Amino acid sequence: MIQHLSKDQQKGLIGSALLSLMILSIVGAYYLWGESFHARILYATFVNLLVVVGLQVFTGNANITGFSHAAFMGVAAYAAAICVTPIAMKAISLPVAPWGLNAFELPALVSAMIALAITGVLGLATGLVVVRLSGVGVTITSIAILVIVHSIFMHRTDIFKGNQALFGIPKIFGLAHITVLVIVAIFVARLFRESSVGLQLRASSDDEAGARSMGVDVHRVRLIAWVLSTFFFATAGISYAFYLGTISARPFYFNFVFLTVAMLILGGLRSVTGAVLGTLLITIGLEVVRWMETGPTLIGIKLPQMLGLSGLLLGVVIVAVMAFLPNGIMGNREAEDLLPSRKLKGEKNGV
Repeated sequence: MIQHLSKDQQKGLIGSALLSLMILSIVGAYYLWGESFHARILYATFVNLLVVVGLQVFTGNANITGFSHAAFMGVAAYAAAICVTPIAMKAISLPVAPWGLNAFELPALVSAMIALAITGVLGLATGLVVVRLSGVGVTITSIAILVIVHSIFMHRTDIFKGNQALFGIPKIFGLAHITVLVIVAIFVARLFRESSVGLQLRASSDDEAGARSMGVDVHRVRLIAWVLSTFFFATAGISYAFYLGTISARPFYFNFVFLTVAMLILGGLRSVTGAVLGTLLITIGLEVVRWMETGPTLIGIKLPQMLGLSGLLLGVVIVAVMAFLPNGIMGNREAEDLLPSRKLKGEKNGV
């Protein structure tokens, strides 16, 4: 089967395997030396990673910035949560829910499939509009989608609880589940990047007029990438709800959007490897900064509390990267490009 893949797709499999080994090494280090609270940090990191890799699928390949990913993540999280939460708990948390939403309870897998389907339909509906726009038009439209969805979350309190939390969701997922999902997401994103659709999408991002003249259906390839990316966001939202057991509208808004966009910018828009590295580096950096915010004691010296330092760090990272590394850490490179400069074995043999 591998022999039927193109050379780029074969390289994509190698790069995906290398990234997967890195992910498994991190998880293995946790199981060997980590504390219990590290599991929560690692799980949150992997949820962010699903989102950032999904961002790379559309934003990185199409070179068009969108900011609606938190909305799709929230839709999937609420859809899965409402479907899977036991009826007895919904009688308390959603006592006046319309359309009989508090009168049924579905298995976790069915709930996840429904959440994916709802998010996919929303992605298709919005994508049919978004792909016909370009540049600033896409950015403004995606922000509008985010604001509209968040407003619904906040004002339909009979379904989404507004500022309050929707609780009673069964805690179904653990670190092993999210690890598998992250690895699958990496492989899917890399194979898409090296597929014919991905190549056409990247070509259209570099020269749209030239791509059209070569027969590329720009709207079609953008729509495929947009809808595919929404499934990444939906998977992240489902994973989020199934782990925490409680969700609210607050996390699915601008703060989360800016955080994940900063991760992608730092690593490199055009690279799946960059998406992974950017997520890990900013996560580590933020954990260190949050520790510094508490005013720790270093070498016998009590440091002052520095609240708000994490927000400052994000701003500095975005400005610095845009100024000094406009293509991010990785640029267009992937994990396999970091191997020694010798050609891959397949290339040696003339494959």
